[in-house]
Amino acid sequence: MPRLLRFVPEDSMVEITTRTLHGRLLLKPSPELTELILGIVGKAQALYGMTIHAFVFLSTHAHFLLSPANAGQLAVFMQFINANVAKEAGRLYDWRERVWSRRYRSIVVADEKAAHARLRYILAHGAKEGLVGTPGAWPGANCVAALTTGALLRGTWFDRSAAFRARQRSETAFPSQFATTFDVQLAPLPCLQHLSADQRHAECRRIVAEIQAKAEADNKEKGRQPMGAAAILAQDPHSKPASTDRSPAPFVHATADSTEMDFRVRYRAFVDAFRAGATRFRERAQELSDMFPLCAFPPPLPFNAPA
Repeated sequence: MPRLLRFVPEDSMVEITTRTLHGRLLLKPSPELTELILGIVGKAQALYGMTIHAFVFLSTHAHFLLSPANAGQLAVFMQFINANVAKEAGRLYDWRERVWSRRYRSIVVADEKAAHARLRYILAHGAKEGLVGTPGAWPGANCVAALTTGALLRGTWFDRSAAFRARQRSETAFPSQFATTFDVQLAPLPCLQHLSADQRHAECRRIVAEIQAKAEADNKEKGRQPMGAAAILAQDPHSKPASTDRSPAPFVHATADSTEMDFRVRYRAFVDAFRAGATRFRERAQELSDMFPLCAFPPPLPFNAPA
């Protein structure tokens, strides 16, 4: 099945999912990787001004809840994060192949109830799989403490390019010379903006308590004990689970059928306009290709940003 066109209406909220190759544990938590991931996310936010509501990095995949200004901002933000997380995870875990299985999946969150549900879904990671007893116990990069208590999300960004250039010049340099600290700033969901910071923290603590209670009930029903942080940290990052429980991704996150249908109509209009533009582009392809030498690939077009 071909990929859907990346349709992100302006000022929409989106849920992002990126999965590792073969479901391998290439994002296995460690203090070093957690600090690096937070630094990468903070650096990307500083560069591109992305509005981040929530995120979590599990061993096999990552989720974000974002409000991009447009699809172009989303593309460069996720390109920066995925490229740099893959490099740092590969360097840390001695993995020389690609880390991600495919391009990230972006699903528009069409209404406030759906946004609240996606926030709960992201907060539940770690506990809902039976890995830890409560979401806050997940040892990898996540936003639980920040959303429930206002804790600071701070990481370190290493400028590997500057370090490489220094080595090429045979300069004596220390890693700390190329390290910069960045904070990740989380924005409240639109449905929670009317609350004070303390009230938003209390609401998120209530959500986490409900997630923990459900996880305990599920563990009791299945007769299992949470794996625990120590066992998670001891896993082999090159291994992969024997099986994965993955359901089909929805077309859009919406709580009302009318909202979903409205989004589908807008997407179909976007696809029709895109195909019409592609037809016109192919008709002029020869004229454009004459501008470049033979046996060359002309450069792709940039993102068609709104005025």
